[in-house]
Amino acid sequence: MFAAGTPAFSDTANPIAFLEKPFSEDLPKMKQRRTVRALVVYGPTDFFFDKGKPSGIQVDLLREYEKFLNKGIKREAEKIHVAFLPVPFGRLIPDLLAGKGDIAAHFLTETDERKQKLLFASGRKTTVDELVVTHKDQAPPEDIDGLAGKTVYVLPHSSYLEHLRKLNADFKSRGLKLIDIQTVDSQLSSENVLEMVNAGIIGMTVIDDYKARLWAKVLPDIRVQENLAVSRGNYLGWAVRKSNPLLADDLRKFWKKVQKGSLLGNMLIKRYYKSTRWIKNPGREQARKKFVHLLELFEKYGDKYGFDALALAAQGYQESELDQQRKSHRGAVGIMQLLPSTAADKNVGIRDISTEENNIHAGAKYMAFLRDRYFSDPAIKPDDRMAFAWAAYNAGPAKVRKMRAKAKAMGLNPNVWFGNVEIAAGKIVGRETVRYVANIYKYYAAYKLLVELHPDKSIL
Repeated sequence: MFAAGTPAFSDTANPIAFLEKPFSEDLPKMKQRRTVRALVVYGPTDFFFDKGKPSGIQVDLLREYEKFLNKGIKREAEKIHVAFLPVPFGRLIPDLLAGKGDIAAHFLTETDERKQKLLFASGRKTTVDELVVTHKDQAPPEDIDGLAGKTVYVLPHSSYLEHLRKLNADFKSRGLKLIDIQTVDSQLSSENVLEMVNAGIIGMTVIDDYKARLWAKVLPDIRVQENLAVSRGNYLGWAVRKSNPLLADDLRKFWKKVQKGSLLGNMLIKRYYKSTRWIKNPGREQARKKFVHLLELFEKYGDKYGFDALALAAQGYQESELDQQRKSHRGAVGIMQLLPSTAADKNVGIRDISTEENNIHAGAKYMAFLRDRYFSDPAIKPDDRMAFAWAAYNAGPAKVRKMRAKAKAMGLNPNVWFGNVEIAAGKIVGRETVRYVANIYKYYAAYKLLVELHPDKSIL
């Protein structure tokens, strides 16, 4: 259960059912229940598990809010607890409105569209601009009108998308070409999109200024266009339902207390952004050459065992950066980093994995064995079967079985990896397997986008 403490579940023996039961009453009733439910987005800085411990900037802020709620309350039995309920970004606002949580605990931009549905609690001391970010080799527009006719990639459900659409309405009224707005895969984060710009996979995106400037320090090939803002002076903050004005008012008082100095600058940089481990760039020239060279083998064995060749390539990149000479301290070898004993086992039966072809063949066959032996339940969708097979490749099928059981006990869906079993995985094995699957997915998305943008594979 995701909670800063142990809430009093007086009306039910099942704490998960209590937390998930639709509830939309205001702060006094929440205090009566002694539980405030915070919807959080699972990600590298907002909410994650570190050695089994809930961590992230939203976790820290919510724990401070819990202290704020309990000021003057000395008896433990009377204290109010904040429960963390992870959801995908796209469900953050819908679940809040449906009464499945009480606070959308994410740095949400206050937009006109969102303010029609929500009350924001931001402290209103810090504003951000949404800036255009380009790859270093892409000539930036001279002014905002220069975006006319250009392609810009952004997150779905984001304020960036809303503001670009408004900009397009203005362009249309003035007879300018429209911006070609493309949304990326919903599993990616805005930071992932910046990494893809850095790799040269996409040329242009839009992101909050503080994120752009921070990441520009470590991603050498992105350029923050300070003069190109699709929106300026936005407030960021948590959001609640319009039917909860007392909660909104309490949160605003809390934000005024904690937002001394530069909250975004100081807390994010010092506590989280400096410790972020950056995605390795699958678009580097060397990786491109390896990719072209090995793609035929990934296609051959992807077809043989029913995998997308690009998914296998992404896994190979995560394992070894497509380096057949790579050897691990545990004895794993080659592109797919298999132990020779695993490859020689009767379930794979490939004894010599010293060559690129045999190594890729063995990796694909072992993945097929994991998928078909352990994750063949029809209730598991194909994408999740792949994610579970990746997790088992990294941590072993027994560990994944425990992860799924833990997820079920936590009230999560044991048949879905992202936002569900991956959270339980963080409690059982730490961040390694979660990061492993997430990184492969990011590489996979990058490879897919490369091929979709250039069907003739000329960029490869």
